[in-house]
Amino acid sequence: MTTANERDGDSETDDGPRVPIVCPDCETTSRVPLESVAETLERHNEVRHDGDDVASVDPDIVDRIADLAADDLGFLEDDVIE
Repeated sequence: MTTANERDGDSETDDGPRVPIVCPDCETTSRVPLESVAETLERHNEVRHDGDDVASVDPDIVDRIADLAADDLGFLEDDVIE
């Protein structure tokens, strides 16, 4: 799943941001356009892993997005409601 853009170090193209996806079983990584992440992962997992959810968005990215969302929603604030 390694792409030319990943080898060149580019994380974005003219088409917008590209999301890193990883497959530990295949030992591959790739960057795909944001709008095609779900389709790409579904296709890879269906073809290579009999539909099992093996390939996924890079876990570090998932954690960072979750942190940003929690912060944006105020879940990480120290305010205590009494």
